[in-house]
Amino acid sequence: MSSESALSPVRPGSLEQQALGAGPEAPLADLLRGRRSVRGYRPDPVPADVIRDVLADAILAPSSMNTQPWKFHVLSGEVLDRIREENTRLMLAGAPIQRDVTVSERYEGVHRDRQVDIAKRLFGAMGIAREDQDARLDWTMRGFRQFDAPVSIVIAHDRSLEAVSPIAHFDLGAVVHALVLSAWSRGLGTVINSQGIMQGAAVRREAGIPDDHVIFTAVAMGYPDEDFAANHVRSARESVDEVARFVGFD
Repeated sequence: MSSESALSPVRPGSLEQQALGAGPEAPLADLLRGRRSVRGYRPDPVPADVIRDVLADAILAPSSMNTQPWKFHVLSGEVLDRIREENTRLMLAGAPIQRDVTVSERYEGVHRDRQVDIAKRLFGAMGIAREDQDARLDWTMRGFRQFDAPVSIVIAHDRSLEAVSPIAHFDLGAVVHALVLSAWSRGLGTVINSQGIMQGAAVRREAGIPDDHVIFTAVAMGYPDEDFAANHVRSARESVDEVARFVGFD
């Protein structure tokens, strides 16, 4: 464990101990079943060498024809604070969303049902009533601030890959999954967070991200705050029988 994280002892049974207990050599199934999204963080800094180890694991992810399209911009300190402030200011002012990748989050059908389910679980854990508009707005603002995590990793790909971007996006999904699993094995929490990069121009300007990098998503990272109720929420998963069909088997 880093000297910085040692300043705050790991509590028995805590999220951080669960993650550290898995360890980098733990069976993959343990990491997959133990990991969860973390939306509340301690202020402890995350050492750059720990993040470097996480990224060294992540870039072992598969990619189409070994193209390895990923670019990582690891942000912390004043730079990240300025991004939080500007992203929040613009979103509250009603500024148009400026993302490099066009997305629509207006889910329908079962996908909308799953979205609503996790929102209910999170709001229930945080004691946010449906009619409490102030609390709901505050929760949204936390997302725009990347949940106040001490680190944000902005994931991008070369603009030259835009013509084949669906494949590049698939590869970025693989590297992000590897990243969050590696982080969890080291006692770090993460949450994949696109709200924090809604104002992509501000992110690019403050972080000095080159114009030829397409900003895809971000991962908030830090040591989990054990007392933050939402950190203990687990999302529901469909069974294999509900999402898979087997063809050609006896």
